[in-house]
Amino acid sequence: MDLRVEKWPIPEPKDGEVQVSIHSTGICGSDLTLYSKGFIGDFVVRQPMILGHESSGIVSKLGKGVTNLKVGDRVALEPGIPCRRCEFCKIGKYNLCTDMVFFSAPPHHGTLTQFTTLPSDFCFKLPDHVSMEEGALLEPLSVAVYACTRAGVTIGKRVLVAGAGPIGLLAMMSAKAYGASEVVITDISQSRLDFAKKMGADHILLVDTKDVREMAGRVKDSLGGRMPEITIECSGAESAMQMAIYATKSGGVVALVGLGAPDATLPIVDAACREVDIRAVFRYCNSYPSALELLSTGRVNVKPLITDRFSIEQTLEAYDAAMGRSGIKVMINCTRQ
Repeated sequence: MDLRVEKWPIPEPKDGEVQVSIHSTGICGSDLTLYSKGFIGDFVVRQPMILGHESSGIVSKLGKGVTNLKVGDRVALEPGIPCRRCEFCKIGKYNLCTDMVFFSAPPHHGTLTQFTTLPSDFCFKLPDHVSMEEGALLEPLSVAVYACTRAGVTIGKRVLVAGAGPIGLLAMMSAKAYGASEVVITDISQSRLDFAKKMGADHILLVDTKDVREMAGRVKDSLGGRMPEITIECSGAESAMQMAIYATKSGGVVALVGLGAPDATLPIVDAACREVDIRAVFRYCNSYPSALELLSTGRVNVKPLITDRFSIEQTLEAYDAAMGRSGIKVMINCTRQ
């Protein structure tokens, strides 16, 4: 793909919208897929578009009728704008809106830019002690919060997280904040697992075998012979999804967060005979307030996840660094240098 920095017109806010001067934008796995492949499922890049959707910034202009924000407010941006009229929006499941405008999901432009506009009610004011970079990470943290909500993580639950990438790490930390008694996390990278241990994982397991039943057994052993009631699968790998089902306690829940191949072979009969619920997780819904509460109160610390920083002029280098996967989260400063 051809990635470049260009000058584009500065957008003006419409009624009910605000213009935001973007400060920080993180690079997401979906951004990397669009960059390297040019598509994610049915979302295909057919014309030049701006990437990015993990962002924070400063309100720079108000559209007509905006009363909840003022110029100068520091805000995190929720990047999925639903139609507000369909049946999914009306029942509060707006993440399933079929007319969703999601930043950086083709053909919609993203937020890796100096200015953008969006409805004011999809901006969340940041407390003074919360940094702009932390505000940008509210987006992936909201994915983790929604996954914990969908999976039913509560006090005393034992949780397995498959995949120690940014979403998996945030899912692990969110599960701990939600009261999980023990969290075990798996990955194919020992360095990622070591990082997860520093961030609060109770147990780490290196995936060094293709035998998914063996891995499920190791999960049980790590928890003292008990199986996790909840598994949050964040890798999208077919083998990890299979292991998730085998590893989860009968009557438990497997939440599928990671997006991999369009089709996967899963042990459905095993899940059915043991009443293991399989629940899909698509982005998030009404999760930003809870994510902001976890972050602002210090119950989840996202700062150590930011391992690489670049200016917007260094975007190509930033994406190359993210593709190398040597760090955890790459952050781009979008302000004028």
